[in-house]
Amino acid sequence: MKRTLVTSALPYANGPVHIGHLAGVYVPADIYVRYLRLKGKDVLFVGGSDEHGVPVTIRARKEGCTPQDVVDRYHNIIKKSFEVFGISFDVYSRTTSKIHHQFASDFFKKLYDEGKFIAIESEQYYDEQSGEFLTDRNIRGECPKCHAQDAYGDQCEKCGSTLSPDELINPYNAVTGNPLVKRSTKHWYLPLDQYQPWLEQWILQEHKEWRPNVYGQCKSWLDGGLKPRAVTRDLNWGIPVPVEGAEGKVLYVWFDAPIGYISNTKELCDANPEKWGTWQQWWQDPESRLIHFIGKDNIVFHCIVFPSMLKAHGDYILPDNVPSNEFLNLEGEKISTSKNYAVWLNEYLEELPNRQDELRYVLTANAPETKDNDFTWADFQARCNNELVAVYGNFVNRALQLTKKYYNGIVPACGELTDTDRAALAEFAQVKDRVEALLEDFKFRDAQKEAMNLARIGNKYIADEEPWKVIKTDPERVKTVIYISLQLTANLAIAFEPFLPFSSARLREMICMDTLNWEDLGKTDLLPAGKQLGEPSLLFLKIEDETIQQQVEKLQATVRANEAANAKAEPVKPTIVYDDFQKLDIRVGTVLECERVPKMKKLLKFLIDDGLEKRTIVSGIAQWYEPEQLKGKQVLFIANLAPREFKNGLVSQGMILSAENYDGTISVTTVEHEVKAGSQVS
Repeated sequence: MKRTLVTSALPYANGPVHIGHLAGVYVPADIYVRYLRLKGKDVLFVGGSDEHGVPVTIRARKEGCTPQDVVDRYHNIIKKSFEVFGISFDVYSRTTSKIHHQFASDFFKKLYDEGKFIAIESEQYYDEQSGEFLTDRNIRGECPKCHAQDAYGDQCEKCGSTLSPDELINPYNAVTGNPLVKRSTKHWYLPLDQYQPWLEQWILQEHKEWRPNVYGQCKSWLDGGLKPRAVTRDLNWGIPVPVEGAEGKVLYVWFDAPIGYISNTKELCDANPEKWGTWQQWWQDPESRLIHFIGKDNIVFHCIVFPSMLKAHGDYILPDNVPSNEFLNLEGEKISTSKNYAVWLNEYLEELPNRQDELRYVLTANAPETKDNDFTWADFQARCNNELVAVYGNFVNRALQLTKKYYNGIVPACGELTDTDRAALAEFAQVKDRVEALLEDFKFRDAQKEAMNLARIGNKYIADEEPWKVIKTDPERVKTVIYISLQLTANLAIAFEPFLPFSSARLREMICMDTLNWEDLGKTDLLPAGKQLGEPSLLFLKIEDETIQQQVEKLQATVRANEAANAKAEPVKPTIVYDDFQKLDIRVGTVLECERVPKMKKLLKFLIDDGLEKRTIVSGIAQWYEPEQLKGKQVLFIANLAPREFKNGLVSQGMILSAENYDGTISVTTVEHEVKAGSQVS
């Protein structure tokens, strides 16, 4: 093959990118592309934002803005996050571009003119008040199985049942709450059933090398029998269907989004044909190889639907491989964008600056290549500190600091080799073939692990040889040990370039390594004797407990907020008579002083002006308030509650009234306007 075209699933521009997206799609794609570039291969890495579809319109309604406002904002956030994180796209464009609109429209029109679609008229749910047809996800109603009142038109999240809108009881518009009626509408469908025999041959017979999860899901779909799939829909946001009688209809987002790979390539090539050639060379030349990196929720689109579209068109190459990953969970729970339960890339980059490689490393080490995997902040800290810092960083620092200390940073000459030297050299000379074979097979987790073994070899070698001791008795021997250690250091800069580009760049700067070539991996003369090295510095810094705790607390706060949003108020307590209420003397008091109680973390001590005298009240709200926040406030308190004595001798003369939220947080009750201290509540 002359060239390799790599695409990564277009992230949906209705929110930022999170670590699940990174682990499933973008980090493995970037590793593979960087590896091919290191080998000197002709490669093009295509990305972009998917900006059409119902979720965008839903967010726009919630935020009171236009869909274009939404996608403009999130496209910029996503694109900048990718750039800062080091996802090295050659082009990152968007599906709202003029080039894409025209290209997708022309693609549809060609298939339409050639009779590749079938028109079907059907009854679909319609909101008469808002004047729109609704998608499955935009419809809610009572679940016919568990009778939850807010099941979606495609799934009940309470019982997990897969549904269709027709099964819902009393369906309604999920956004407006309006009741729905059935109305006839016409759409165009891609008859996937007509492509089934070809797909069975192409996938099941010719691509048995695909990952088991990809092959298995494709086989399941094919075994179930393919059906026509709509390529248009009733919506006012998207690419208008370019045929007469299609007013108010747009191309279905699943149809126009993958065409974005082609239109984005065209955008790049048209802007710089001298460097990239023509887009047709990448997409229509049999000498081009196409690789799709996706998550498992996109397998059917990239392995069955999009190839059928390309086959129907007739001019395009088909994907050679589709290395799809499974899902990444977070602290044992599913990542949820709707519930804000995620580690968002843009926030990570702000809160842990200059830690891109640490996240890349951990996401690759936990890559969900064969099954769902889990990301935890504890594991993140452990891998960073115990592997990047203690193994890779430790070896590099030792080698460079000893070179600086003993030889003023100049690579020493290699002397006569011992059996130990030869064994170490032989061991790391084999790493290139092992890492390369794993990368070619899209086993990025194992490939990174193999690269880390280089550092383990180096750590063991330098620890066994103890040059800091031998320097006193055999300085010539130390030259050889340091020389070999430096060659291994240079090898690490190459081996980790696809995985950890930022630290590899820093390492190359420290060892003044100007060229970078995959074919040099395994060589033992990368840093010649007499070469002056740069100033050494720590390659990685430890992740402190405080940093991890902040991230864990952030997630816990999100969980509490979600629980509060979904919680219902506690049932009303048993009825009491008015006379019982009259027994409570609730008054307004002014907080004169407030302070924490020593050795009792939960307690605050108040000095209250109750209108008659000053009284002390102790309240267990220190978790939610700083004393300074409450000084001068007017609060409600029970004035005739029996005094309560604490173990430290402190006596509380009443109870301050607070409201407890569903998530357990506390809010002290106050009055809207200032009143005189001692005023009664009635």
